[in-house]
Amino acid sequence: MIEATELERFMDGGADPRHFPHREHLRMSFEMLRVYDFPESVLRYSRALQRMTVRAGVPQLFNQTITVAFLALVAERMQLAGHVDFVAFAAANPDLLDSSILKRWYSPERLSSGSARRVFLLPDYLPRSH
Repeated sequence: MIEATELERFMDGGADPRHFPHREHLRMSFEMLRVYDFPESVLRYSRALQRMTVRAGVPQLFNQTITVAFLALVAERMQLAGHVDFVAFAAANPDLLDSSILKRWYSPERLSSGSARRVFLLPDYLPRSH
């Protein structure tokens, strides 16, 4: 488990967005979901990302749909497998490391819309079979 101060720094919006790639988004999702239930994680994670984008001067980059959808994917996978740490979780879920995974469920237009940035939108694609 990560140090509490690292999670607190993220929740305060203190993480440097230049050094916060997709993998770090997933790691913070995983760690937050270990501490808080799903609804509380959605609230805290959304607020943390909003603070981070404001501090970076790019508040328009925050997307509520992407945030909630990824948190839901991480929560579901955690529930199904119960991984001990993020390294094991990431190894067991390499598809989540691809930030384009939401294209399975969302059209690019829907996911990049102003509405998607403000509120969570339900998917507009049916899951594709693999």
